[in-house]
Amino acid sequence: MQKKTGDLPFTGLPRIDDTKGHVLLEGMRVVDLSTSIAGPYGTQLLADLGATVIKVEKPDGGDDARQWGPPFIDGESPWFLSVNRNKHSVVLDLAAPEGLAVLEKLLEKADVLVVNMNERVQRKLGIDHARLAPRFPRLIHASLTGFGLRGKRADLPCYDLIAEGYSGVMDLTGEAHDDPQKVGTPAADMLAGQDVAMAVLAAYAARERTGRGAQIDVSMQATMTRFMAPRLSSFLSSGELPTRSGGKDSVIAIYQVFDTADRQISLGLGNDAIWRRFWVAVGVPEPGLDPRYASNADRRAHRQEIVEKIAGILRARTRDEWLALFGENRIPAGPINRLDEVAADDELLRQGFLYQAQAANGPIPQVGLGIAIDGRSAAHRKAPPKLGEDTEAILSGMIDLAPDRIRKSEEAGAA
Repeated sequence: MQKKTGDLPFTGLPRIDDTKGHVLLEGMRVVDLSTSIAGPYGTQLLADLGATVIKVEKPDGGDDARQWGPPFIDGESPWFLSVNRNKHSVVLDLAAPEGLAVLEKLLEKADVLVVNMNERVQRKLGIDHARLAPRFPRLIHASLTGFGLRGKRADLPCYDLIAEGYSGVMDLTGEAHDDPQKVGTPAADMLAGQDVAMAVLAAYAARERTGRGAQIDVSMQATMTRFMAPRLSSFLSSGELPTRSGGKDSVIAIYQVFDTADRQISLGLGNDAIWRRFWVAVGVPEPGLDPRYASNADRRAHRQEIVEKIAGILRARTRDEWLALFGENRIPAGPINRLDEVAADDELLRQGFLYQAQAANGPIPQVGLGIAIDGRSAAHRKAPPKLGEDTEAILSGMIDLAPDRIRKSEEAGAA
């Protein structure tokens, strides 16, 4: 049974009304054909920074993520709502000639096209770079796929789970005796979306110099594997194959989770000065001065005995007592928060990073951009759109499509 909106945790978040938001990308126009999480997250980042993002969705159901639930908030998927603010939704059937014709009118006014289809499907629909570039030479054409546009895997379907498995991150996540685990958030999706936004911005800056657009090819596998660069580089440099350890095998000694008298704590003793400060803070200065532990390499060699010493000390007091002491002594440490604790974090709430906004069907929760520009961090300009809610406004306002042409498109099933 679904809870009433008033009983949900987000109703305690601060309310934010639509604002002007960030304007660094004001004037950039993005046509977004992507669905699910990765592509929409990338275009939301651009929208949060001021770009106008036109989300083109299929007439029957729209973005796949609209159906991802439960939970739902007044019929809307929180997964969809999390990556689609500050956008305008237009319904077009790209398989219909009239729908493709309208899309091309939009591209005449656009700077960027984002798609998450492989090249075979792009060619079938007539939206591949090779076809569009001659007509729209200034267009930045960004493709986000599982394995890139070229190579033997180019046509294979992919989700976040699949990309994480390819990258090696699942093999190294979890306790030694447990099965491989994916990261607890769609990491490959979110990171690939960031790559799309980063590459688009680089191409946009280059176009200011050259006047030419670009073809961007983002692979979720490549993105997620780059995320593993420190671990992969370490293996390539040593031949030592790491195994799952519950995060207890960091190159930094000591850098892991410990038990306290009540709740767990994370502790990172990342350099020699912090190492020495830690032992003074806990009232046992001798290990900090012991020449056997003088360098990080020395501490790695004696990791197990050091961990046992620290574990015995930390079990004597509560987590919050240790966090207060470590904060006073500038020792990196933190809690292992549950999501309800994250949602109640007073600093995140003070920053307006977690908030609720008014959408078409009622209030919804949002997780902000979290980037302050000239002292301002609010990025909310528009709630995630209902399917097709901006079709008429965009088609008539941006490309001057006459009302009868819009009506004919709708009658033909193209919009």
